[in-house]
Amino acid sequence: MALRPTRPQTRAEQLAEKNAAQGDVFLREVNDALREDEMLGAVKRYGKPVGAAVVAVLVGLGGWLWWGNHTEAVAAGRAEQLTIALDAVEAGRADLATKTLDPIAATDGTGSAAVARLVEAGLLVQQGKPGDAATRYAAVAADAATPKPYRDFATLREVALRFDTMKPDDVAAKLKPLAAPGNPWFASAGELLGMAYIKQGHKDLAAALFGAIAKDKDTPDSLRARSRQIAALLGFDPVDDIATPTDQGPAAAAPAAAAPAPQQ
Repeated sequence: MALRPTRPQTRAEQLAEKNAAQGDVFLREVNDALREDEMLGAVKRYGKPVGAAVVAVLVGLGGWLWWGNHTEAVAAGRAEQLTIALDAVEAGRADLATKTLDPIAATDGTGSAAVARLVEAGLLVQQGKPGDAATRYAAVAADAATPKPYRDFATLREVALRFDTMKPDDVAAKLKPLAAPGNPWFASAGELLGMAYIKQGHKDLAAALFGAIAKDKDTPDSLRARSRQIAALLGFDPVDDIATPTDQGPAAAAPAAAAPAPQQ
């Protein structure tokens, strides 16, 4: 089948096509100009807040990095000063140790500050000032910002120094949380608590507590032997099956029933 010849465009059609092409170019230029105007308007409108936000983020990041490095440097400096102070204590230079410890002890809420205060309190004990030492220990124990292990140790040391002048009820109130099996201070706190029970007239509680200390495998041998002797004096048989404060039921009652009656 033969193709029909293409009809040549007339002059009017050529002009119309040219005008349409020019119109498309004009529309594209207008659109580009509008987009550029919108971008400039957005920059003028939001440029300052966005720029300020970017600057704030960069400043915050820089500050955080600086603070991290600063904190590490301060902690390293405190650790070095603590080492110097402890060396001075071993050398018998209490004056030098105290001078080194005072700036560290003046800070708040850090482990190094707590250690410095405890060492200073220990130095006061060595210097024959148990009252001042007990006051220092009490301050550490009452500081909520101090890590709990240090507060517990300070509580134990305070009670040990003030035991003879404290009421048994006050001793019990402070030491009961520490004199629990599994607590790191169970044996030391339990011994003082047991003596307070004896003062209160609760010999049964004291005997059971000393028996539990005697059975505790983590307790130093000297304290276990002493606790075993006290339990025996209170009328409890100091053997491995001695009843503990937490034993319950017939199995726990049997050894107590077989034991001699507590002395009055």
